[in-house]
Amino acid sequence: MARALPPSSIMSAMKPIVVASANGHQFRNGGPETCVERAFRLIFDGPGDTDGLEALVEGVTIVELDPDDTSVGFGSLPNADGIVQLDACCMHGPLRRAGGVAALEGVATAARVAYRVLRDTPHHLLAGQGAQDFARACGFDVRSDLMTPKSRGLWIDWRRRLEERLSNGEPPERRDISPMRRVAVGYEVGLAMSREALIDANHLWGTINCNAVGPRGEICGVTATSGLAWKMTGRVGDSPILGAGLYVRQDAGAAGSTGRGESTLYSLSSFSIVEAMRRGVSPLEAGMSALRQIKEDTIDPALLNVHGLPNFNVKFYIVSAAGEHAAVALYGGEGVRYAICTENGAELRRCEALLEGMM
Repeated sequence: MARALPPSSIMSAMKPIVVASANGHQFRNGGPETCVERAFRLIFDGPGDTDGLEALVEGVTIVELDPDDTSVGFGSLPNADGIVQLDACCMHGPLRRAGGVAALEGVATAARVAYRVLRDTPHHLLAGQGAQDFARACGFDVRSDLMTPKSRGLWIDWRRRLEERLSNGEPPERRDISPMRRVAVGYEVGLAMSREALIDANHLWGTINCNAVGPRGEICGVTATSGLAWKMTGRVGDSPILGAGLYVRQDAGAAGSTGRGESTLYSLSSFSIVEAMRRGVSPLEAGMSALRQIKEDTIDPALLNVHGLPNFNVKFYIVSAAGEHAAVALYGGEGVRYAICTENGAELRRCEALLEGMM
């Protein structure tokens, strides 16, 4: 892929910034850098041929390979059948190109595969067996299992709880085991496990998003995930879908999400945020507007708490073409944070919240 930016897209030198979900500055996979630290270093002071999007992908790869983060890559919480299926997307603002993979099995570094889709094919998205075949052809190691003893143990515990809830003392012939019933009860079990601190509440839905504005004004973004813990086999969330889990426009900015993907899919939230910034809306207000839309669109009783509000969280991480940024969430609090790295170093900060209290 060409390294040079089109002349019309090169802006005057500006201070680079990398913004990511909190796991972008929480995991190191045994190394010296977090995701945002590596991405910033490669963008600002890497080899001369390092592309901004490559830098973000390499940062995200740290988290994908760290087994302690159970929401992306190796060691992720699997689907209902005990299989890790990964989604990822990346977008390059100056080149107006994108690449993604969905329901990818056996390759922990889904973001790298998505980048190869962008770089080496005319397509935006490869899925399932085709995505795995492409990864193998590109030289990626395809493993039979991406679970760790920890993630496998959590899946076994979830499955046991699910079957106990579904049986409810009824003989097999009288049980409601419809797909909708299994999905609803499975989600309730996942929520219970997060309340018991068996799994990180942020990892029930999972995901890492990382966006950046480089020193020449180039804007790029990456989103990767294992999706909803214990999801239906084949379920694909917002992460690999342009405009939902990630959207980048060189003339406006970038936005990506973590949290319940179906909500951002319905509203194409990342697209709406970037389009609002293109009209001159600030990153903060654009993000809050997208959250308000999600709140209004959530009417399914199964997705509402006792107060009639969403019983899930969604977060957006936003950078504008001018180098401004924001991170917003439906529900905030001390533990709802995002990562940022500038010339002053990396840190975690609290997200701005739309709603008070807990989900």
